[in-house]
Amino acid sequence: MKILITGFDSFGGEKMNPSYESVKKLPDKILGWEVVKIEIPTVINKSMDKIVNNIKKIKPDVVICVGQAGGRSCITPEKIAININDFAIEDNEGNKVVGEKIQQEGDDGYFSTLPVNKIVEDLRKKGIPSDISYTAGTFVCNDVFYNLMYYVKKNKLNIRCGFIHIPFVFEQVVDKKNTSAMTLEMITKGLDNVIRTVIQNETDTKSNLGTIC
Repeated sequence: MKILITGFDSFGGEKMNPSYESVKKLPDKILGWEVVKIEIPTVINKSMDKIVNNIKKIKPDVVICVGQAGGRSCITPEKIAININDFAIEDNEGNKVVGEKIQQEGDDGYFSTLPVNKIVEDLRKKGIPSDISYTAGTFVCNDVFYNLMYYVKKNKLNIRCGFIHIPFVFEQVVDKKNTSAMTLEMITKGLDNVIRTVIQNETDTKSNLGTIC
């Protein structure tokens, strides 16, 4: 059994991206499953092309994409991807897509097939701050998340998929006043625990983790 887990390169003027820095520190095997780790570019289309090529190559049972959500205070599994690109900044090759559908024939949204509630519960039990997110933004992270779910559904693949956002690390917030951060070690420990939860739980729990607004 195989898990493909991805992290992005740095973007938006940052010198590093803890999404891939944490991913590459994960062990090569967790609970007997092979963990395949790749870096993807923060570039529309090219990021998904690399994921698709690796899905075809390694035939994973699970795909987990990890991205940075600077300013968030905890590890946040994403609940849903939405069918819109509305970039607030340019990607790493200067692309800026504003107010366009990701897939013209795609659904308005696709829900993660990872056990997001159980992921949050298990992370909190380990003393790692976590919460569900109901928006992956409208930048490359959401584009990757949406296209991944669309690709798996369109091709009728038996692959569980989802997206996890992680915060800044402390090195990134030295000049960012009142901005939340987490150690790279805690993020890596959190992702290790995410993988363990996914392996051990094919279905999710019904936890009261919703929000009012």
